[in-house]
Amino acid sequence: MSTAISPTAYNYKVVRQFAIMTVVWGILGMGLGVFIASQLVWPELNFGLPWTTFGRLRPLHTNLVIFAFGGCALFATSYYVVQRTCQTRLISDSLAAFTFWGWQAVIVGAIVTLPLGYTTTKEYAELEWPLAILLAIVWVTYGLVFFGTIVKRKTKHIYVGNWFYGAFIVVTAMLHIVNHASLPVSLFKSYSAYSGATDAMIQWWYGHNAVGFFLTTGFLGMMYYFVPKQAERPIYSYRLSIVHFWALITLYIWAGPHHLHYTALPDWAQSLGMAMSIILLAPSWGGMINGMMTLSGAWHKLRTDPILRFLVVSLAFYGMSTFEGPMMAIKTVNSLSHYTDWTIGHVHAGALGWVAMISIGALYHMIPKVFGRQQMHSIGLINTHFWLATIGTVLYIASMWVNGITQGLMWRAINDDGTLTYSFVEALQASHPGFIVRALGGAFFAAGMLFMAYNVFRTVRASNPADADAAAQISVVGAH
Repeated sequence: MSTAISPTAYNYKVVRQFAIMTVVWGILGMGLGVFIASQLVWPELNFGLPWTTFGRLRPLHTNLVIFAFGGCALFATSYYVVQRTCQTRLISDSLAAFTFWGWQAVIVGAIVTLPLGYTTTKEYAELEWPLAILLAIVWVTYGLVFFGTIVKRKTKHIYVGNWFYGAFIVVTAMLHIVNHASLPVSLFKSYSAYSGATDAMIQWWYGHNAVGFFLTTGFLGMMYYFVPKQAERPIYSYRLSIVHFWALITLYIWAGPHHLHYTALPDWAQSLGMAMSIILLAPSWGGMINGMMTLSGAWHKLRTDPILRFLVVSLAFYGMSTFEGPMMAIKTVNSLSHYTDWTIGHVHAGALGWVAMISIGALYHMIPKVFGRQQMHSIGLINTHFWLATIGTVLYIASMWVNGITQGLMWRAINDDGTLTYSFVEALQASHPGFIVRALGGAFFAAGMLFMAYNVFRTVRASNPADADAAAQISVVGAH
């Protein structure tokens, strides 16, 4: 069926490219995460070199898993979903290709500069100004491709998943451009345009909304397409999805100050961030419940469908981490949890349990479709991957909860004369078993990604992408 493709067929080439790179960057980013987790168990793994220390590699790990792995998953799925739901091809193949190569260039730039110590020191925004500008250009181009495709859609209706993808694209651009305003003093050094507490406030307005929009809203767009598709059921409540969308994007943007409790930030701003974080529980759980209830009448499929299992368990972790986040934003809880491993555990409940697992489920659904296959090479390998990912995530989170609460209690323990009961080193020694379990949990998760890579490799090797393109042409023509 490798007939000449009409211009109305979908552009699956860029989807295939981003999907493959999602797996590649996932292995590198998570592998690096296991390595730096191991450095906390065995400090000799720093090798006594400046480029391989935890402090240099940790920001590379976060950039690889958030922007390389997560970003490629968002590009791949949004380009796939917007074409399928709008029944039209991407507005520009060349601009879509530019977003792919430009995004990979940003990631390679991070791999080179961060171990060398070129950094803004702003969390999740470490890339220095030349790379930040390239990232902004790529991102604005992404917006043009996405919204341009929606404008030329053949359907009257804009599917709800596209609302979430669209909001994530617009807000991420705004966050990145405002937070990266800086004064360059050399090719790889700049100073923030803001100072003091203002700089901290803008950084955590960016930092928390990188979580809120990049790592939540975009992936909810993924959820609203792939969960109903894999379950073969309509979304539970369309009305709830609209309420969920507007409540989420209205509230999330205000939650950043909860990162700055007990700092120089004005108390009223801290309290506002706390209040908004608690209110945020409602729309977050609204979306989680909407996804879960989509399985009404289809729960039996979980016994035989590991792809659906990935998607549903990701929603469970989303519900858990969006309950935990508002609780940790309460000042009295935060006084115990702040600066401890509990925060690390919370981040990874969202990153491994929600973001990675829904991305993996979406890729397992999508890859056969864009490569012209009926299904993935091995369902058994997907099953193996599911259990490695789930066990790894649980080990990671549980070890960090125990460590975090232990650290918080040890740091605040005081003797009758007002002196500290424990030294910092004693708290570190108490954390050591937790560090071992965390590294083990991460290793389980990363091992699952290797099984995925093999499964994807075998699926792609046996595929004929021209068949997928021809099928896309037929589906588009049939939709008219």
